[in-house]
Amino acid sequence: MNGTYSMEAVEEEQTARASFKESFKYVGDKSVMSRGAHAEQHEPSCGLSVSKISYTVSERLGPWWDLPSYRKKWTRQILNDVSFHVDSGQIMGILGNSGSGKTTLMDAISGRIGNAGELLGEVAINGRKLKREQYKDCFSYVLQSDNLLSYLTVKETLSFTAQLALKGTSAELIQKRVSSVMAELSLGHVAHSVIGGRIFPGISGGERRRVSIASQLLQDPKVILLDEPTTGLDSMTANQIVVLLAELARRDRIVIVTIHQPRSELFRVFSRIAIMSRGEMVFCGQPGEMVDFFSQSGYECPDYCNPFDIYVDLTSVDTRNSEREAATYSRMHDITSSYQSSEIYRSMLRQIEQSSLRTDKPGIPFKSTESPSGLTKLAVLLRRTVRNLSRDRMGVLMRLSQNLIYGLFVAFFVMRLDLDVSKGAVQDRIGIIYQSMGASPYTGMLNAVALFPALRAISDQESKDGLYSKWQMFLAYIVHILPFSIVSVFIFSSFLYWTVGMFPETWRFLCFAAVILVPHVVGELLTLVLLGVVQNPNMVNSGVALLNVAGIMVGSGFLRSTQQMPVVFQWLSYLTFQKYGCELLIVNEFHGLNFTCSQTSVPGACLITDGGQIIDQGYPGALSRFTLDFLLLYAFLPALVLLGVISYKIRDHLVRN
Repeated sequence: MNGTYSMEAVEEEQTARASFKESFKYVGDKSVMSRGAHAEQHEPSCGLSVSKISYTVSERLGPWWDLPSYRKKWTRQILNDVSFHVDSGQIMGILGNSGSGKTTLMDAISGRIGNAGELLGEVAINGRKLKREQYKDCFSYVLQSDNLLSYLTVKETLSFTAQLALKGTSAELIQKRVSSVMAELSLGHVAHSVIGGRIFPGISGGERRRVSIASQLLQDPKVILLDEPTTGLDSMTANQIVVLLAELARRDRIVIVTIHQPRSELFRVFSRIAIMSRGEMVFCGQPGEMVDFFSQSGYECPDYCNPFDIYVDLTSVDTRNSEREAATYSRMHDITSSYQSSEIYRSMLRQIEQSSLRTDKPGIPFKSTESPSGLTKLAVLLRRTVRNLSRDRMGVLMRLSQNLIYGLFVAFFVMRLDLDVSKGAVQDRIGIIYQSMGASPYTGMLNAVALFPALRAISDQESKDGLYSKWQMFLAYIVHILPFSIVSVFIFSSFLYWTVGMFPETWRFLCFAAVILVPHVVGELLTLVLLGVVQNPNMVNSGVALLNVAGIMVGSGFLRSTQQMPVVFQWLSYLTFQKYGCELLIVNEFHGLNFTCSQTSVPGACLITDGGQIIDQGYPGALSRFTLDFLLLYAFLPALVLLGVISYKIRDHLVRN
């Protein structure tokens, strides 16, 4: 029985193989593909020509501390004379091993390559050469990773993106556009499902990828580039994504995809297949042409093997040792030379030339790039941020209660303030002020590190798409945090101030809360500023913590009186918010406060009789500077906001380069 089954299985496999090989001969002919026979009967509405794209970078030989090697540079060729042509209605797959230059090629033709190296070559649409700054206006680019907000639904995600991308469009038309795109990508059944993330489940990986593609379709691009859209997906879902992209191409678009290890069935889907190795285009043509080309070159695909895997392996360079590298590089170079001598390559060059020589060149099909005003974008980003973060119930609860939790520890430790100086009345009050000023920046820092990196990743991507600038996301986040910060600090101050028994006047309590609000917000703002130029949140954590400790040491006057510090540190203290905050809280608590003393028999125990002595000894003249200190303390907030805007403009520059 096992033998009979095996024979039947072999016969079925041979039949499928014969049918599969037969499909290679016709897969390049549009008349047998599902797009229909009429596809040959009219000129493509859009043609993309890429001519002799080369990209080189100069890298230093050694690290900065090794000056002799650091001064020397070596030039590395990432792309070398890459050319191809593709028309609307076609989907092109770019294959190649890691490091072959696939992603760099996509970055180059999408305008995201930056200025770190030298980019040569031309990109033309309908025979019209594009300027470098026009690339982004023509091409939509779907990155390998899906940067989406976890707590928004699919429909909300697309609606907010449409509001950021489309100018002068009514809410009704935006919803129609969103519904149309969701229908095109089969997302209607998950329209009201949340995206989800690592903490809680949401839509599937394939659906997330389709949402990323849908976001790019909102601007109705004619050319869509996708970098590894099947990464992280199972083989069936990956195939479904590629088939869906082929359907998008048939709707009068050009779709270019880099793909890793596709299944052999996708030969029927791709209109053109390109193979890259070491930055060179080893082959580019129709699937049937690829099979014939490699067979004629002496590399026929063995039976029952995936041609994609076989041909990519043939053209890859094995770097495990110098002998293998030399042999495989020579083979790759021979195949490339054969391709450049073939009729397939010459035909492609003729297509590029004919496109450029046309007298009736169609216009360049730009995307819908007219975007709303900056204020409108800021309002949309604020609504999106609030809606996303407000649904994180645990996050909201922690933001509102984290200061209170810390206040519980302080109140439990102190219990109740005394007026008896011999029982620590002065020391306890200074300790509470020190803890309140020192701990508040940390809670703000924790908020920013927990919440903002996800928004930063999205702003990096969407700013490259031209939807808005990174500093606008920064401002929207700041506006969003202010109500949470005010409520959180007010809860903390209300509990701590009255529980431990600080100066019992309402206006002094309000002053205490107003002062404590600043270090909390400054901690978050300072973290946001550093997150603009430092990628690693852990390094930002350390940096903010060190700055806060240094500020307390230099500015508070608790560790050492300002008058006793070296002149350099006295000047530095004016740059710390702790100087003004601590002065305000000392005056707020000790001015007009009279002490008692029960240990009269102990020499020196009752030298302090009122709070004015504490102010005069540690902060002479602080009472006369009360209003000025308030103004200077709150001046740190707009100063950090301005510094943050500059930080994210620098980030824009760093990302581009």
